[in-house]
Amino acid sequence: MKKFAKQTLVALSLAISIPVFATSYTIGTGSQSGTYYPLGGILAKIWSENIEDFDMRAEVTAASVENTIKVATNKQLVGIAQGNVVLQANEGTKPFPRKMDVAVLFALYPNAVQFMVPADSDIHSVADLKGKRISLGAPGSGTRVSAVNILNTLGVKESDIESQSLNYTATTNALANGQIDAGVIVGSLGVGAITELALTRKIRILSFSEDDMAKIIKANPSYQSLEAPAETYKNVPAFTIPAVWNVLVVNKNMSEDMAYEMTKVAFEHMAKIRQVVGVTKFTTLENMNKLSSMGLHPGSQKYLDEQMNK
Repeated sequence: MKKFAKQTLVALSLAISIPVFATSYTIGTGSQSGTYYPLGGILAKIWSENIEDFDMRAEVTAASVENTIKVATNKQLVGIAQGNVVLQANEGTKPFPRKMDVAVLFALYPNAVQFMVPADSDIHSVADLKGKRISLGAPGSGTRVSAVNILNTLGVKESDIESQSLNYTATTNALANGQIDAGVIVGSLGVGAITELALTRKIRILSFSEDDMAKIIKANPSYQSLEAPAETYKNVPAFTIPAVWNVLVVNKNMSEDMAYEMTKVAFEHMAKIRQVVGVTKFTTLENMNKLSSMGLHPGSQKYLDEQMNK
């Protein structure tokens, strides 16, 4: 009996002394040379420091498509993704095999679809890409989804080009070394991968005509026209391109309380987030629901309603 009592006391003391660890989560980002990764890192830090029993890390991924699938299948708590990709997931259209259980926490900033070519290239429009070697973005990325959508909308099939599936870094390296004729990167204006390329190589970003933009927006309502001023990148003239909003995607079955708390904490610390990722100047209450055709998670909608009714 004494032995049993002693064992019980030891077990109890161990149970009391074992620390309670915070639940671990991940946020899906993208390439380390893009904007998603540092944004995911600062969001993970802010949430980990300000939500009780919450520990998060940023995960390098192939970006939008992979993040959306992982969120829908509960392999990530949250992911950064292009709005058009999340809409396709919600509708169950390609590249998704079925409808995904996804919701939008809030919109982040507009993502620019940037077709890069050497400055002396004879490519001046999407139509000129036929027969050329082009990197359309990594498999599972929103870059690839957007690139293919835009090419198809403007009458260029993937079979019309020599396509390659490279990530940001591999795309800029291949363009710099003359291994491809053009490369697509979908990211914020001033994205690091293109900024670094423009410092060592003379490049252009294809500028879309009004007619091309009208066709793109009609076929893909989640896009808008974006004017980029000269010197957005070193020695690159002004250009007009399609842009689509990035969003934070979560599982639609996330609890209302968690969605509310994550949204509240992010906006209460937005000044710190902007110090790390300047493009989050677009991440405002007014822009939260930029993907209006889908709507927000009930938890983040509750936070928005409270703030707008103050």
